[in-house]
Amino acid sequence: MKVQTIINPIAGVGSKRKIPKMIQQMCDEAGFDLTITFTEYAGHASDVTRKAIEKGADCIIAVGGDGTVNEIARAMLHTNAVLGIIPKGSGNGLARELHIPMEPKKALEVIAKRHLTTIDCCKANGRVFFCTCGVGFDAAVSQKFAGEKRRGSLTYIKNTIEEYLSYKPEIYDLIVDGQALQEKAFLVACGNASQYGNNAYIAPHANIQDGQMDITILSPFLPIDIPPLAIQLFTKRIDKNSKIRTMKAASLSIIRQKPGVMHLDGEPIIADKRIDISVIPQSLKVFTPEVISFHKEVHHLFGEVSRFFDKQLPYIFK
Repeated sequence: MKVQTIINPIAGVGSKRKIPKMIQQMCDEAGFDLTITFTEYAGHASDVTRKAIEKGADCIIAVGGDGTVNEIARAMLHTNAVLGIIPKGSGNGLARELHIPMEPKKALEVIAKRHLTTIDCCKANGRVFFCTCGVGFDAAVSQKFAGEKRRGSLTYIKNTIEEYLSYKPEIYDLIVDGQALQEKAFLVACGNASQYGNNAYIAPHANIQDGQMDITILSPFLPIDIPPLAIQLFTKRIDKNSKIRTMKAASLSIIRQKPGVMHLDGEPIIADKRIDISVIPQSLKVFTPEVISFHKEVHHLFGEVSRFFDKQLPYIFK
């Protein structure tokens, strides 16, 4: 088995020394042929991936965050190569969606067991994403966050609050599987996966293998609405909020009044005023845990938290 490992050198402590050593040990024990490359510029990971596959690589291991994973994975679509993920980013949306452990050693154990899952991806104006894309408020926050020197949850929360104070909702014309509608919205998010990252579930019922995207539309809201929205976002219940409209579709077109920012897996780009989004079913092979032992426990925890707020603070969810 030929293994190409691609490491984002700014992905965190251990990425330059400890993690490569761990990967080398795994490959030596299994008799795999290993090559390790550190990224040097934007797009480098895609270039390395394509060349590795051309040379017969069977597995590409991505060490980094969602941006690095996206770069690598989009160069692997409809190939026989399998993606392995060692999450080292701030959100790690795809890794969390696939229940890949956040600890590098345990993530590497998942790769070593070689259990394969085939997942969907999506395209927005020809650009590939695996978890979410969106326009509106979340895209504006991602643009602001991308310019920060320091990342992390506190920085993201700060940017979210600052952006909320100045952000104005927009009118969007939407074509959902051929059906037209118009919405004045704070954001329109498309989820191939259920979360942005950091277990923030913008599309709690999304299934990354069902050939559809989950569309979430957030109507304009007041400051008093923020606490319930925040609680429901992290307890997989945001679709229960009266400000939220959800639907499933295989295709979506978003038409806004002018070009602007859009995010793909949290990375902001400037897009045309019309954005055409579609699902590419069963397009990427990934190593994932075979048995997710904590899955039911997590759902049980979310259920208990939700029931507590429903019982103790019913006005929050009105």
